[in-house]
Amino acid sequence: MMNTLLNILLMAPPADGSKSNPFMTFLPLILIIVVFYFFFIRPQMKKTKEQKKFREAIKKGDKIITIGGIHGRIAEVSETTFVIEVEGGNRLKIEKSAVAMDASAQLGESK
Repeated sequence: MMNTLLNILLMAPPADGSKSNPFMTFLPLILIIVVFYFFFIRPQMKKTKEQKKFREAIKKGDKIITIGGIHGRIAEVSETTFVIEVEGGNRLKIEKSAVAMDASAQLGESK
């Protein structure tokens, strides 16, 4: 209902017969783009940047949780991968992009 009314008001020709302003025609589209940028695109870019910064700061001995939910401690760090030690002393080689969060922060532990 509101959308239809808005379209009628913005698209209707002026009552005095003068030409419509082209800016007013594109104003709803511009507003939608601005809203999408500030509420969806910008926060996602910020989150991605923080995640990348976190992954670069991980060092040997840090406790982490992978995106698959595996808890472990960093045993080795290489350029694109980590070797993590999990329960029972087993070691897993994972990609850096597979690290989701710091387990110490989630469990409320101090480093």
